[in-house]
Amino acid sequence: MSQLLISGVKPTSRLTIGNYIGALMQWKRLQHEYRCRFFVADLHAITVPQDPDQLRALSIEVVASYIAIGLDPRLVSFFIQSEVPEHAELEWILCTIARLNEMERMTQFKDKSQKGGRDEAGMGLLSYPILMAADILLYDADVVPVGEDQVQHLELTRDLGRRFNERFGETFRLPKPLLQSTGARVMSLADPEKKMSKSDPSQYGTIFLTDSDDDIRKKIKRAVTDLDGTIHFDEETKPAVSNLLTIFHHMTGESIESLETRFAGQGYGAFKDQLAEAIITHLSSIRARLLELLADPAPIHTLLDQGRDEAQRAAREKIQLVKRRVGLGR
Repeated sequence: MSQLLISGVKPTSRLTIGNYIGALMQWKRLQHEYRCRFFVADLHAITVPQDPDQLRALSIEVVASYIAIGLDPRLVSFFIQSEVPEHAELEWILCTIARLNEMERMTQFKDKSQKGGRDEAGMGLLSYPILMAADILLYDADVVPVGEDQVQHLELTRDLGRRFNERFGETFRLPKPLLQSTGARVMSLADPEKKMSKSDPSQYGTIFLTDSDDDIRKKIKRAVTDLDGTIHFDEETKPAVSNLLTIFHHMTGESIESLETRFAGQGYGAFKDQLAEAIITHLSSIRARLLELLADPAPIHTLLDQGRDEAQRAAREKIQLVKRRVGLGR
């Protein structure tokens, strides 16, 4: 396991089954194939206003979630992004070689600035992908697990790394993407055209890892479907049902083809009832472990101290090389 993998999650809310299926389940498998560093992306979180106390609490909850879903502290390390200041230092250096037009082309900036008004968009939103690039290049990561909506950001990371290397000499390793196909994007239960989000305005659009059994049943019961009543996977013509089939597949391991056969002619009621129970069965031990960890977070703080120290040793060495290449300092 010589190759390094790095990834992180923003602590903007409790984690969802979208995070779990789209990223964490993949991480659980990848921890046996790569050296892994998983961080809490709290600097990314503050591109929008956050309650300080809640942000700190959620940072700990994210790490508790990492452990609860099966990431093994004996195999991987965890740290909080802001506790390694070299992330922000490298971001600024990369900002000096990034181009305004390529930043304005980033899908996330275009989408969010259009929603909130371009004149009100903050600089943090514009430079967000550069910080993401710094997160990766700082450690010479070999691979980065990404969903389809993040491929553009990783391409920017490679572009910035290549640009720096060409201008200042070989410095950064250019990472490769690890794409997950089925389930890379779990969609909102309330609107299958939108990705399931921790900030979904509908209280029924998202299932959190800490949701009670009753909450899960209510949300699945209210999940949108369509009018034809058939259990069939087709993302173009039946996006809502396809999304539910994807969730069912990941909760049970049963193939989508088998699920289609099993529920043929049964209608959405029976399908939703069994889907809800499958989610409850799968998440029950994760939820119990998560609540146990949060009741006594001292071991989590110890792991974060160790992960921070390990990350900072690597980050400090890299940033010193970068500054020598650029001509910074004495």
